[in-house]
Amino acid sequence: MGWLHNLKITLEMIKWEHSIFALPFALCGAMLAAGGRPAWHQVAWIIVAMVSARSAAMAFNRLADASIDAANPRTAIRALPAGLLTPSFVSTFVLVSCGIFVVAAWQLNRLTLMLSPVALAIVLFYSYSKRFTRWSHLFLGLALGVAPAAAWIAVRGSLDPRILLLTAAVTFWVGGFDVIYACQDHDFDRNYGLHSLPRHLGIKTALLLARLFHLVMLGLLVALVIVFGLGKLAVAGVIAVAALLLYEHTMVRHDDLSKLNAAFFTMNGVIAVVFFVFVAGDLLIRV
Repeated sequence: MGWLHNLKITLEMIKWEHSIFALPFALCGAMLAAGGRPAWHQVAWIIVAMVSARSAAMAFNRLADASIDAANPRTAIRALPAGLLTPSFVSTFVLVSCGIFVVAAWQLNRLTLMLSPVALAIVLFYSYSKRFTRWSHLFLGLALGVAPAAAWIAVRGSLDPRILLLTAAVTFWVGGFDVIYACQDHDFDRNYGLHSLPRHLGIKTALLLARLFHLVMLGLLVALVIVFGLGKLAVAGVIAVAALLLYEHTMVRHDDLSKLNAAFFTMNGVIAVVFFVFVAGDLLIRV
């Protein structure tokens, strides 16, 4: 069936499996809110909400950037500029994904439902930020960073300011690795009039700023451990994240971006999962 084929291409286009970047941090937020394991129905609907929101955001990004992707040799082979998908099909996918997200929010509690349009506005707005600011990387960071706070609200029905430490940590983490990823489009962004830190600062300085973002992230994770009174396992998790980030930064140099995809996709997925495993373990042994 044609629509199944198009759906498969769409899922490949948005790399839906990369939901793993933000999902472990959302689950951390849920477990911190519950002081251990949340109810299974909460976990299930949080996962549905996370995957659907990211799917909507990524597909919307491909729609918004279709003409830009067509002009960039690196991205011209993507499904929309290559003509493998129509804008109408991708638009329908975005709307359906947004609808699933709202349903998931409704199944959690009243506050998540009320805030669902705000969450969608944040994750969709990122697609336009590189048109007017070099700090677009932090807009992407915030789009993923709201996940832990949203998961906290999903479990508690209210917001505790302490969880915003994890939101800020994820914001700087994602912002840092997006700076690294943007280095490969340094020349294209400059020629096309798009904004990024590599374009404005140069690749070498941008990579230094990415390291600073990740140092800020680590400081925020330390603060998170302290304010929640977490134990040795969580501390070990922060140390493990620091070691993985250090290794990630050794893989990319201003004069050698050949390992950039490995640093971006593989290492960041590992970082998210490792941190979740340590924090979850720390919380569960206390129950």
